[in-house]
Amino acid sequence: MTEACNLTATEARRLIGTKKLSAVELLDSCVSRIASVNHAVNAMTAMDVDAARSAAKAADAATMRGDRLGLLHGLPLGIKDLESTKGLRTTWGSPIYADHTPDHDEGMVRRLREAGGIILGKTNVPEFGLGANSRNLVWGATGNAFNPAYNAAGSSGGSAVALATDMVPLASGSDTGGSLRNPAAFNGIVGYRPSPGLVPSERRGHGWNALSILGPMARNVPDLALMLAAMASDDGADPLAYTYPGLALRERPELFHPAPPADLSALRLAFTEDFGLAPTESIIRRAFRKVVAALAPMFATAHEATPDVTGGDRAFEVLRSAGVLAAHLEKTRKTPELCGPNMHANVQEGLGYSMADNAEALTVQTRIYRNFQAFFAQHDVLVSPAITCSPRPWQELYPAEIDGQPVRTYFHWLSLAYYVTLTGHPAMSFPIGRDEKGFPFGLQIVGPRGGDALVLRVAAALEAAFAGDAEFARPTPDITALAAAGPISAMPQFKSWG
Repeated sequence: MTEACNLTATEARRLIGTKKLSAVELLDSCVSRIASVNHAVNAMTAMDVDAARSAAKAADAATMRGDRLGLLHGLPLGIKDLESTKGLRTTWGSPIYADHTPDHDEGMVRRLREAGGIILGKTNVPEFGLGANSRNLVWGATGNAFNPAYNAAGSSGGSAVALATDMVPLASGSDTGGSLRNPAAFNGIVGYRPSPGLVPSERRGHGWNALSILGPMARNVPDLALMLAAMASDDGADPLAYTYPGLALRERPELFHPAPPADLSALRLAFTEDFGLAPTESIIRRAFRKVVAALAPMFATAHEATPDVTGGDRAFEVLRSAGVLAAHLEKTRKTPELCGPNMHANVQEGLGYSMADNAEALTVQTRIYRNFQAFFAQHDVLVSPAITCSPRPWQELYPAEIDGQPVRTYFHWLSLAYYVTLTGHPAMSFPIGRDEKGFPFGLQIVGPRGGDALVLRVAAALEAAFAGDAEFARPTPDITALAAAGPISAMPQFKSWG
């Protein structure tokens, strides 16, 4: 029997709008699901069920009055614990802010509320989002939805697991080196990194730096498009929002929602296993080849090809470090005992780079960007694996080696995602089947510059093509097994720096 929490966001929103489902009923179903499985995976952290229920009752009253309803009217949301929520504990996964309760919503959260979304709770992250293993001293570790002993990835790991297990119909995320795409791939949901400026953020310390982007996470493409339409806006506090100055995107949701399936037969596909450089595990390569064999005939042409990303690893390492220093240098100096070894290592790495290193990194980034422009003049869409390896136990902070080869850094295993980050091109992690270990396989779909609508439409077409396919449809976790599982908090190293 389908429970209300199992409904897609678009279907739940339709039923609420037609008075066939109450917002309170949907909220209670989500709360019940959290109560039954969160002990096994630890995806949801701080919650205020009473406040959410009050908001749901107000939503139902608005529905009954015949008020004009927002895009997300009555839908419970999970908000990543890097994003400030008024009156709801926000910790950034750090002991420094373990008891912090903001007195305001940051802009993206405010826009979600204005669209009718109901903030149910926060979702788990690594300390300050540094890394792709959602563990911290405040809330502990988040386990993979398909096996809680394995890594859920990150930094939006809590959001991905909450979605995969139907705790909430929609959740927010953010992405620097793949922080939306990586956990989406590991947990069989959809994570989208939009073009810089489409979803404004007023809290980036380096406002012109486009590495860190906010974006939506969902269980399918229509839901993702719905949430993106509510998140997109203009905000003068974000310099990158100049791309859409004065354009009231939330008053024109048709730009992104609904996202009709693209005519794939009119598009030129390029595919790459590794961009020529990424240390991609053989199990991922095999899964990717099966996916490409299945989807390539749907396109006008399909060729193995990659833009040149030479130097991308070091460029990302250096440019990322500049953001780390801006955000965290002072914390490690003033309260070193409250900062984890991972954070200290990141700061020390940043201090080791020079202005010459930064200049070179910016030059390489620009060259790679221009390589992408030349590449997309010959191809319409590019696909790759979303992440370089299959999930491993979360006690392993990061993969130190892949197929016997050592990695450059603790985030080198995210290189399939961060090469695209450097260019600012829109990218999605889209679930297609499972790998040989039984974990979800995430396909990265990359569009041309500004091609957000195209990426959504390509994903919608693939989703429709593989719907009901035993091998390639989106996998779902075993909720009954999770409900019966022991608490993840009983596992060794649950609440540790890692």
